[in-house]
Amino acid sequence: MTPFIKASIKANEEIKEAIENSFDNSWFEKTQIGAGGDVSSKLDLMAEDIFFKYLSSFGEIESEESGIMGSGKAKIIIDPIDGSANALSLFPFYGTSVAKVNEDGILDEAIVCNLANNDIFFISNGSATKQGKLFNSNFHTPHTALNPEIGLFEKAYANPELVALLDKQKLKFRAPGAIALSLAYAHTVNYVLFMGDFRIYDFAAGLALCEGLKVIVEDDYVIVSKDKNIALKIENLIKSIKR
Repeated sequence: MTPFIKASIKANEEIKEAIENSFDNSWFEKTQIGAGGDVSSKLDLMAEDIFFKYLSSFGEIESEESGIMGSGKAKIIIDPIDGSANALSLFPFYGTSVAKVNEDGILDEAIVCNLANNDIFFISNGSATKQGKLFNSNFHTPHTALNPEIGLFEKAYANPELVALLDKQKLKFRAPGAIALSLAYAHTVNYVLFMGDFRIYDFAAGLALCEGLKVIVEDDYVIVSKDKNIALKIENLIKSIKR
């Protein structure tokens, strides 16, 4: 395991311990609109500070909350709390995402963590994706489901036409509300679908974990599936709406 991945895990463990053992009600407070266009909460900023402490020595940090922080040849793209609305509603599907782009412009390391259940997923320097738990040194190939019954549709609430078409095709889904986390579980579910504005903070780390899967990325939608036919079927449904 590289120093960068080790530092990223340590940062996640500190954030997890803070949320679990010393939750501060002030973290529910909203502050200002962040670099990603959403209003930052003090919980987001708390997590951002911890990531900066652990990762700033590896390069310039580009955060969804504060934008560019620090300096360095590598760029580290972070979403300090992925699914912050879930976290602030105490709904257990939220986490963090971190991706490192080296000085040659290649994304070479990424890690996504589910802070609600301690799942972590990471890649490093061309290696296959590994899965494990915070506070545990054992890692393995990501779990998969042989016959998954659901997909994950992020921003389903904003796309009622597509929801209806998916229902007609019996393509069941859930809409958990944390894009990087949903992508991290792409090996397990039937598909992952997102429709909306593409923001690098949401996708850099999550898409890096989807090697070996069918991945379709356009300006306003992303589809990932183990089954190429399902990915193409969903894309055709999207195109039928746009005609």
